[in-house]
Amino acid sequence: MGITTILIIVIVLIILSSIKVLKEYERAVVFRLGRFIKVKGPGIFILWPGIDKMTKVSLRVITMDVPPQDVITKDNISIKVNAVGYFRVFDPAKAILEVEDFLYATSQLAQTTLRSVLGEYELDEILGQREKINVRLQKIIDQQTDPWGIKVSTVEIKHVDIPQEMQRAIARQAEAERERRAKVIHAEGELQAADKLNRAAKIIGETGVGIQLRFLQTLTEVATEKNSTTLFPVPIDLFTPFIEKLKKEK
Repeated sequence: MGITTILIIVIVLIILSSIKVLKEYERAVVFRLGRFIKVKGPGIFILWPGIDKMTKVSLRVITMDVPPQDVITKDNISIKVNAVGYFRVFDPAKAILEVEDFLYATSQLAQTTLRSVLGEYELDEILGQREKINVRLQKIIDQQTDPWGIKVSTVEIKHVDIPQEMQRAIARQAEAERERRAKVIHAEGELQAADKLNRAAKIIGETGVGIQLRFLQTLTEVATEKNSTTLFPVPIDLFTPFIEKLKKEK
């Protein structure tokens, strides 16, 4: 094998090694002799062997799991909270040049922000206002990661681990609240019933005939029952004419 053939083979190998191909969602941050040159990709491009170096960065959305954090709420209750975040790199150059490890840095920032923000809320607010808290977490983390070329799109609280003692207290509170509502509903029903009965009494009391009709209706309802004894009260007014007649005769 001649020297020319060897040279050709070496040149071909150098050319092949200098050809790089990136996928649609990848970008290459290129350094030439240690200095940042440009961001290349996607597709095919050439790097000078021994001179150019590249760092690949994915532009896809990254799912970040925030591990459980010990949080002391505003009302001094110790809880454990974990969350999930979604972010992506929108500026590959900043993601490599401005921070050493943007994945690790974003994760640590999310953990500290989660602890500090939830510490400003009471337990009832954390349980009942998750959407509001999620929006606030997203804005704070996104604002701090923006200089790194990272866009945080969503932060969601996944689970709030409450101590057993507090769970029992919440259960008792919920039970007491249900009993209170039941008593209020019952009292409102009694009030409405009393109002209706009062109106009915006034209508019936306007005429003696109405009272008699109501009396006879009550007797009809009693007669439908299989009672061995039926008490039939007679109004004293029926005997008034006879009593007066006896008085006159005397």
